[in-house]
Amino acid sequence: MFWNPDAECKPIEDLRKAQYRSLKTLVMRLYEFNDFYHDKMKAAGVRPDDITCLKDISKLPFMTKSDLRDNYPTKMFSIPPKDVVRYHVSSGTTGKPTLVGYNRHDLDYWTESLARAMTSVGITSDDTVQVSYGYGLFTGGLGLHYGAERIGASVLPSSTGNTERQIELMMDLGVTVIACTPSYLIHMGDVAARMGIDFRRDTLLRKALLGAEPWTEGMRSQIENGLGINAYDIYGTSELAGPMFTECTERKGLHIWGDMAYIEVVDPETHEVLGPGQKGELVISMLNKETFPLVRYMIKDVTTIFDEECACGRTSPRIERISGRTDDMLIIRGINVFPSQVEHVLLKCPSVNGHYQIIVDRVNSLDVMTLQAEINPEAFSDKMEDVVAIKNRIESDMRKYLNVSVKVELKEYGSLPRFEGKSRRVTDRRKF
Repeated sequence: MFWNPDAECKPIEDLRKAQYRSLKTLVMRLYEFNDFYHDKMKAAGVRPDDITCLKDISKLPFMTKSDLRDNYPTKMFSIPPKDVVRYHVSSGTTGKPTLVGYNRHDLDYWTESLARAMTSVGITSDDTVQVSYGYGLFTGGLGLHYGAERIGASVLPSSTGNTERQIELMMDLGVTVIACTPSYLIHMGDVAARMGIDFRRDTLLRKALLGAEPWTEGMRSQIENGLGINAYDIYGTSELAGPMFTECTERKGLHIWGDMAYIEVVDPETHEVLGPGQKGELVISMLNKETFPLVRYMIKDVTTIFDEECACGRTSPRIERISGRTDDMLIIRGINVFPSQVEHVLLKCPSVNGHYQIIVDRVNSLDVMTLQAEINPEAFSDKMEDVVAIKNRIESDMRKYLNVSVKVELKEYGSLPRFEGKSRRVTDRRKF
């Protein structure tokens, strides 16, 4: 089943020609009208005339997360502010967020990608889709919402939290598809069991679109065997435009729509472009984004490109499900969190020092992040409420800047480990 068969099943040679035309147009436009890209290409000694075939993309400089941070908020935009119709914001590595803008063309393209994705796993206009990703600054909820509406499905925009109510609505409205993080779906199953509800018996749920955090085939089996549904992986980042790409019903890799994006996998150390089947860091160029273009953006996700075509008939390239990161980023309930962010927020509090530990657990199928921080001796008081106030302030600041709850434990000065050489501040006890 296809949403846009002409695009999704385009012959390989025709797809590559279309990719080159889009890349050439993009590079010329950015070189002429975007100061950031012009300066970056000039520093790399490359001009639009140097791009004479698709493989010449390797002549273009890489983009990294630091480029986004250094050009916050809108220095990388390629359209006038009056033409921006929406902003989304994600957490940045040092407390400074990543801001992405969209014009109407970008939103339509994003919605098109989700319509293809949802159709590829068998979702149709007969379905009722419960979107239990976060709405608002996070891209997940609205992306799936508009994609579902595009294919004619009914949408229940339940967002996150209030789990018992979500389960009740799932039953009352005959929800057939849910979109959320895999850990939240497992949690919903646990809550339903405590309510005496069996997903197989008491709901019409049959499919799940799961992403925004790492998960394995083991978690897929746990979900499918426990809830009696088919679970599909969906992939995207805020920089790309949120969730965009998904498995098809074959479930043998994630389809990256070739008319929308050009992908490479590079060696994380040498940045050498690797061949199909070789594992490395994913690099994506978005070929048709207008407001916030991305050319050779290093995402930090580890994967490989499949060589063979998919049995479903789609000719777009496929990548293996993400197996890790090349940096120290954590994903907590779908939110990206860097230890450097935690340190940035923590050190704004004069009552603590630079010694801290981050511990991540999975409790009742949900991620729990604990921050252990040393409190300075002079901050101790005979009044317990003073220490509690410090703890509450740090927890509030963390929630504000990270957009995720953090449990703070204040420790005596000198009680946390010291390290010679590279510090080891993160303990991740989750099993993916």
